[in-house]
Amino acid sequence: MDLVLVGLSGSGKSAVGRRLASRHNATFIDLDELIERQTGKSVQAIFADDGEATFRCHERQAVLSLGPADTDPELRRVIATGGGTVIDPRNRWLLYRGRFAVWLDGAPEVLASRLARSSNVRPLVAGHDPLTRLQELSAQRRRFYAPALQLGGTARPEDVMRNLEDHLAGGVSQNVTTLRADTAIGQIEIGYGIAAEAVGAALLRSDARRAILLVEPQSWEVAGSSIATALTSGGWSVERIMLPRGEDAKRMSVIEDTCRALAQLHVDRRETLVAIGGGALTDTAGFVAAVYLRGISVIHVPTTLVGQVDAALGGKTAVDIPEGKNLVGAFHQPEAFIADISFLTTLPIRERRAALGEVVKMAVLGDERLLELVEASGDSFACGEAEPIESGAVAEMVERCVWAKVEVVTADEHEANARMKLNLGHTIGHGIEAAAGYNTILHGEAVAYGLRGAFAISLAMGLTTPERAARINSLLDRLELGVEPPAVEGATVMEHMAGDKKHASGRLNWVLPTDSGVTIRTDVPAEAIEAGLAAALRTAPVGGTGSGASEGGRA
Repeated sequence: MDLVLVGLSGSGKSAVGRRLASRHNATFIDLDELIERQTGKSVQAIFADDGEATFRCHERQAVLSLGPADTDPELRRVIATGGGTVIDPRNRWLLYRGRFAVWLDGAPEVLASRLARSSNVRPLVAGHDPLTRLQELSAQRRRFYAPALQLGGTARPEDVMRNLEDHLAGGVSQNVTTLRADTAIGQIEIGYGIAAEAVGAALLRSDARRAILLVEPQSWEVAGSSIATALTSGGWSVERIMLPRGEDAKRMSVIEDTCRALAQLHVDRRETLVAIGGGALTDTAGFVAAVYLRGISVIHVPTTLVGQVDAALGGKTAVDIPEGKNLVGAFHQPEAFIADISFLTTLPIRERRAALGEVVKMAVLGDERLLELVEASGDSFACGEAEPIESGAVAEMVERCVWAKVEVVTADEHEANARMKLNLGHTIGHGIEAAAGYNTILHGEAVAYGLRGAFAISLAMGLTTPERAARINSLLDRLELGVEPPAVEGATVMEHMAGDKKHASGRLNWVLPTDSGVTIRTDVPAEAIEAGLAAALRTAPVGGTGSGASEGGRA
């Protein structure tokens, strides 16, 4: 097997790793030394001459050069990483999956004292107060180290090795957690094959007495049944409440039926619900948790990409009424959010494709790396290919979307200001969904139409450039999103937009794209709105693409 050591500078990764490799006759690999051999330059020189970004590129290449994980049950390689290696989501996917990862943790005060005595200058600490800098790095990187087995790294190397060797006998799991973070809006966990174990751990943390699963028929087959079996094997009493699939779950009648089912199970305020399904299911389950007995805990396990990147995270719960989408709801943060990438392998092609509308939206908010990821891997994922999941590209997409939303929601939980930007593409998109009766257009498809409309409005107002609009519209074309005119009437869409919940003081807050992010405006002229609606409904060319539609169909 391969053993990977992670942790802050000064935590003893190299010292422990060399001794452990020697004791087991294994190969020792220090990633920093590997980079120096591959580049012919010292780490300090790379930072000084080329900058951190270039060093991180070399670091990723070094991780790739390790090749596949060694599957021999005996210890064959010990890999000591740099302190920042696992910041990169793809590095974590490669280093943690199929390898035994150990986090050598230590108090920043102890590590700072070690670094003060070391002749090896760490570039990210040099020029700073070591203690202050290590405290900052510890806070920033904790979520990246946390998936690994946490061991104290400040004891004597012999004691650390003995403790570590006690854990090696358990072998390596092919399941992998790539991120674990305790946040103000619940614990966030992302990985592959992790759902059952993570749900059990979350139930233990909440001191639950049983597992109450809220599922719908497809999510039961894909995920709920196996989670229930694992929980039962672990000694949990499991109850199941079946909800309708998709938007059919987001009705007031379903809320009443579900609350009555909870009452019949004698659910009390100390219990925890487990919502397993797509965004509509977690919306409904979250609303049930918010209102039943004036609020009980809920764990979200989204099984779709749109649920993992958006709908199940952030605490916005809601159901639909004929007058509009998500008009009745509450803010209710989950106890835990568990995104298991393995569930995405079962997604139908249309759902894969539609969900990328939300991913593109998150990229447009200002994540250039995410936009590049979708451009590189989005269409192959949408076509059902396995490579984007196996390579870690989809896990990186999910993580980038999730963490961007965590930061936005933590700063503005109740959508008073900054959180409004997450509604990019949703004003026209929700209007189209409502006009279609919530049953013919998937949410991500509607967001894609809304993105086309938002870019047309921004072009009309001079808020973005034709080049930026062309790039996004071309990507949506390649993903086959928002291409054909939706079967709705423009007047009906406008009517539903008039009831949009983003109104304030009688004016609609429009989230509009710029070249580097978004801006929120209430002064959108009528002619710009008309241009946006025409672009979304594909009844007029979309500015900057050359692939728009004329009245009645594609050009």
